[in-house]
Amino acid sequence: MNDIEELQRRITAAMDQVAFGVDKLGAASAGPDEDTLRQLEDERTANAQLQERVRSLRTKSEGELAALRSHVEEGEARMAQLDIELQRVRRANAQLTDACAALRDANTEGVGEPHLINKAMLAELEGLRAARAADVAETSTILASLQPLIDAASDTNAPQEDA
Repeated sequence: MNDIEELQRRITAAMDQVAFGVDKLGAASAGPDEDTLRQLEDERTANAQLQERVRSLRTKSEGELAALRSHVEEGEARMAQLDIELQRVRRANAQLTDACAALRDANTEGVGEPHLINKAMLAELEGLRAARAADVAETSTILASLQPLIDAASDTNAPQEDA
């Protein structure tokens, strides 16, 4: 953005010089001054070059902005999918916990079978493992989202070496 502002400032200065040259040409009664005409043509050329450079910078920045938006949308989609998975794991874990509690209650009343309790406990452990894996995946997604920001900050804070 600083480049665009600098180029716009230069274009404005070039336009002012062109206007000054045109005023000078209009004020001269002896006909066009060749030096002024040459300067005017030089300024027009410089102005055209600057305008082209501004156009190319704008196109480049629009492309980078589109890429960043795409990256953000992908991240949001990953986060939405991760949220769905987390909710599913949490529901399953809650159901397994309830089933284990019911089996334990049945066992204390003498109607439960030990192998059913073992199966329920194994299922509950698997649910806990799945919840843990989802938490790890969530953390990884967050870290992956933060990594470009960390890299950019470290690049900004790195000492600049003069060549």
